[in-house]
This record gives sequence, C-alpha cells and structure tokens, in this order.
Amino acid sequence: MVRRAMSTARSALSVLPTLGTTGIGSLPHTQQELALQMALQHDVPFLPQLPRADPGELMIPAVLDGFPGASFDPEGSCQIDVDRWRAGRDRLTLELDRAIDSGPAERFVPSPQACRCFRPFLFEVEARKLPFAKVQLAGPATVRWVTKTSSGQPTSELAELDQQLFRFVMAKALALAQAVRRAHATPIVFLDEPGLYALQADNVRHKVVLQELKLLIGAVQQQGAIVGMHCCSNTDWSAVLGLGLDVISIDARLSLDALVEDPVAWHGFLETGATVSLGIVPTDLASAYTLGELCDSVEATLRATTPPGTAFEALLSRMLLTPACGLGMRSVLDAERIVDEVRQAQRRLGAVVG
Repeated sequence: MVRRAMSTARSALSVLPTLGTTGIGSLPHTQQELALQMALQHDVPFLPQLPRADPGELMIPAVLDGFPGASFDPEGSCQIDVDRWRAGRDRLTLELDRAIDSGPAERFVPSPQACRCFRPFLFEVEARKLPFAKVQLAGPATVRWVTKTSSGQPTSELAELDQQLFRFVMAKALALAQAVRRAHATPIVFLDEPGLYALQADNVRHKVVLQELKLLIGAVQQQGAIVGMHCCSNTDWSAVLGLGLDVISIDARLSLDALVEDPVAWHGFLETGATVSLGIVPTDLASAYTLGELCDSVEATLRATTPPGTAFEALLSRMLLTPACGLGMRSVLDAERIVDEVRQAQRRLGAVVG
C-alpha cells in the first residue's frame, strides 16, 4: 500500500515544470492579497505564511495551533503547560486516532490565526484549476527539539507528550495534503526541519526520530502527495537521503556539496526518481554573490556527481528552484528582488538544460 502510493506521488514529479520555481513558505507582507499574488505567480504556487502580520504564523506557533496548553512569545518560542495538556490529552488522543487511522483529518487544518492565507489560497488553487500546490509545516523533529514545557523541561523528556506532539504534526500534515486534494490539485507537502542540524545518526533517540520521520513521510505519500523536506542548515545528509522523500530542499550554496558527498546515498536517492529543490539565491542579506557564479557552481557540482548512465540535463531539469530560505523576515523589496533572481537563475540553468 505504501509502496504503491509512493510510486503514484513520485511519478507526479515527472510532470512538474522544468526547473520550476516555488517558495519556501513565509513572505514579509502584511496584506494577504499581495502575499497571495506573489505566491501564485510561481510555477508551483505555494501557501504563503505571514509572520510579520501575526507571530502566530511563525513556524512553530503555526504548527502547534490547537495543541492543548501550547503558547508562544512574539519571537515564536513555544512552551506547553503540562497541566493544561494533561487536561486535554484524552480528547486529543481520540481526535488524532480518527484523523490518522481512518480520516479525514480536516479538524487539523490551519486556523486563520495560524495561517490567514490558507482558505483564500485553496480557493485560488481550485478556481484557477492549478495542477500542483505546495504547502508546508514545521517538521516533527524540529518541533519536539525546540519546544519546552512551561517549567523549561524539554518535551522529549515526557514520553507521552513527545509522542502526542509527533502524532499532532502528522495529523496536520495529512490535513494539508487532503485539503489540497479537495481543491483538485496534487499536493506538495514540505516538512521544514532546520533542527536537523543537531541530528546525530548514532544517537539512539535520534534513530527513533528518523524512523518516525519515515513513518510520517509514508503516511502523507499515501494521500497521493509529493513529500519534501527543507533543511536550511547542514545535517547528516546520508541519513536524510534514506528517508524516502520525494524532494530534498536545501540552501544550495551552503549544502549542495555536502548533500552529494556520499555517492552511494546520493545515487540511491536519485535512482528512486526523487529530486532536489535548490535554494539557489541566498536570503542572508549580508551575503555577497553573483548569480552567474551561483549557477555555475551548481552546474559543476551536479555534473561531477550525476550517476553513471544518467543524463545531467535530465537530472537538472527535474529540480525545483527557490530562495535559500523563507522570506518572512526580509523586506517586501528584498523579497521581490530575490524572487526575480530565482527566475533569472531559472533562465540561466534552463539554457544549460536546452
């Protein structure tokens, strides 16, 4: 069952636009209409999140929206009041069981406080008859590693709380995929996992987290979704390449060389039909770069590491292009410039593909 669903989702990658552009998720706008306009102009439209307009749309607060006892500060740091969680956990357990085991998971779609653009975005996806729509949420590893109890204790130290957080994130991911399906588009669901910079594949607890990630990825793929993961830092890429993802999203300048370092893991990933979303344009405004050099570097690395028997041009053409990270903390002018540079990179690399 999982294998068949994975095959269906993976095959959809072959009809994505050549070097299609999309976004990581957050935008700096405070006006919903302008954010939707920018998000919908991409080859693969994405759900915009607007943390400048409301800190409830920051990455961790947004995904924990509706979790018993969860609260956050204006910077997006989250904590869970254990007493309030215990008061609501039994009801939540029943809701999670229904959503995950039998579905649908509609109870777990984002509220307007967590994502004001959610329903307007789906309306536009359906009205425009868009073939693909990308949505995203914080992944379970990052959520559980950065969220603490109100007493300052890591939530991972409370086994039942830790597991319910994992299942809550899974239900949220399923709900997003199902919502896009109801809008008659193929869902592309990205898990945002910046916390994987701390991954230690030889750590027993981290091995469990990796297995749970595989479980979540497979469950969302069963909804007919393409599943990606964005990590804007370096991590144990060999372990991530083995998770069964359809797309791995990276900061290309920071991580592409590291991603391809293990040829066995890299070639194995590509042989499944999976691909990469290249964060081609830096979003750190202190960075100095030229677009030509960035594109040349990507081309050189991929040419050198393309598996034997695979055409480099075919490999590159299936990749997506994005900014290196979310744009929510940039200015609108910076966001517009970066999006334009992603399009310029698309033209440059498109000329290589031919």
